[in-house]
Amino acid sequence: MAGNSFGKLFKLSSFGESHGIAVGVMVDGCPAGLEISEEDIQKELDKRKPGSGIAGTKRKESDSIKILSGVFEGKTTGTPICMLTYNEDQKSANYEQIKNLFRPGHADFSYFKKYGFYDYRGGGRSSGRETLARVAAGAIAKKILARHGITIAGFVKAIGSIECKREFSEKQLEKVYDTELRCPEIETEEKMKELVKETAAKGDSIGGIVELKAFNVPAGLGEPVFEKLDSEIAGALMGIGAVKAVEIGSGFRAAKSLGSENNDQITAKNGKPEFLSNNAGGILGGISTGQDITARIAVKPTPSVSKKQKTINRNSENSEIEVIGRHDVCICPRILPVAESMLALVLVNALMEQKAQKLG
Repeated sequence: MAGNSFGKLFKLSSFGESHGIAVGVMVDGCPAGLEISEEDIQKELDKRKPGSGIAGTKRKESDSIKILSGVFEGKTTGTPICMLTYNEDQKSANYEQIKNLFRPGHADFSYFKKYGFYDYRGGGRSSGRETLARVAAGAIAKKILARHGITIAGFVKAIGSIECKREFSEKQLEKVYDTELRCPEIETEEKMKELVKETAAKGDSIGGIVELKAFNVPAGLGEPVFEKLDSEIAGALMGIGAVKAVEIGSGFRAAKSLGSENNDQITAKNGKPEFLSNNAGGILGGISTGQDITARIAVKPTPSVSKKQKTINRNSENSEIEVIGRHDVCICPRILPVAESMLALVLVNALMEQKAQKLG
């Protein structure tokens, strides 16, 4: 199976399955001398771990991370960093009754058509459990970005039809992980909670929108033609299993705007350029402008629902399925740190590429 690695200069390769012994990641290309600890990685992993919140799965995993290589006396050595966490709460027996049935909305059918085989226990590599590796690698990427003053934050903008229409500053997003559904607007989050409870009571799931921001990004990152910064970001975010659409800046709203409305006009203030708006989302011509980078992702409802659905078996015979087990009612709160990590990984690579292209 190809496609298990991401990045060029700063590269990760993830491994492991949802119901396997462990999941982990190998990070290559991290500069030597970066201070990093298991506590730094754990802090990020705790933001996505299962077993908490009204929207999340009831599967209990500590996600305790172990750094196996690449770090000595609290600093990176410049060699590959291998990180691992053992699975602790697999209940594979939940899948025995449906192991020959394709779960609607899952990758079972497409994996079977590609490989003639698939891991029916929670989806194997297609499970959201694989994203633990991305968050672990993203924790290192965030540390590198922080040394350059770049920070990344986000929030759950919408769950179903309940949407937060406000814009938030970097300061306002600092404590977003103190909220249960990762929405910093209290009134909206309370409505979201009610919707999640109603959906769970029906044995169903629901999707939403997550918004991301990268602050203090310098101008000049990204390539102008085939490796535009926005296309790299879009590809990275679309690579998250539950994501079905990506917007940069004004996104689909740009299609309904006039050019004079969508253009970000520029003025000079104290001899420095200043944009009057940010419909471009901080990227023009595939290259960062120095404004905050803004992206949004559309997250589909978790496909595992207890409602009876039509499907087929491996012999293409009609059947029905009810998926039992422990699944997220809404994946948005747990996908936020994953999306932040993917954005961080793109920016680290872009930052390294830019430094490699400039003398001095």
